[in-house]
Amino acid sequence: MPIMTAASQVPAETPAPDDRLSPALDAGERAMLEGWLDYHRRTLAWKCEDLTDEQLRTASVPPSDLSLMGLVRHMTDVERAWFRKVLAGDDQGWIYWTDEDPDGDLHLTEADTWKDAYAAWQTEIETARTNAARFELDDLSIGRRRPHDERRYSLRWIYTHMIEEYARHNGHADLLRERIDGRTGE
Repeated sequence: MPIMTAASQVPAETPAPDDRLSPALDAGERAMLEGWLDYHRRTLAWKCEDLTDEQLRTASVPPSDLSLMGLVRHMTDVERAWFRKVLAGDDQGWIYWTDEDPDGDLHLTEADTWKDAYAAWQTEIETARTNAARFELDDLSIGRRRPHDERRYSLRWIYTHMIEEYARHNGHADLLRERIDGRTGE
């Protein structure tokens, strides 16, 4: 599946490990933050590369529901939460999470496909980029994380949190991928 790159804003093939370049050592702060976030987005896509829907739905170890497709769906709603809801104040609801099933992103059925999960994820990534482009790093968010939460977050904080979120889940993805077919890698 194609993945969007921040620099080109056009589809590129899902990268091989040596195509996941980290930001330049002398990049400016914003370019550095955006570069590391894109690096981790590409890493998650790479962990899902060349697998069937069934393999992508394979849970790690019972009783956990964690799967590669579930991680992508989770990050879809996380992108939506931070870049739509919190940053831009655009609360369109969740794609996978519900009040009845707050872990709906991880609860997969045979009807759930990589094609659909990937398309939703890419849509949220592109919306994140569009929304972030409207803000400076020190600008504070318009929306709220929770209804009674008065805190506002800087775009810098959101970028840093998203890098941390992807990095943590990419560790999970590495273990999931190794369990499926033995493939490992940073």
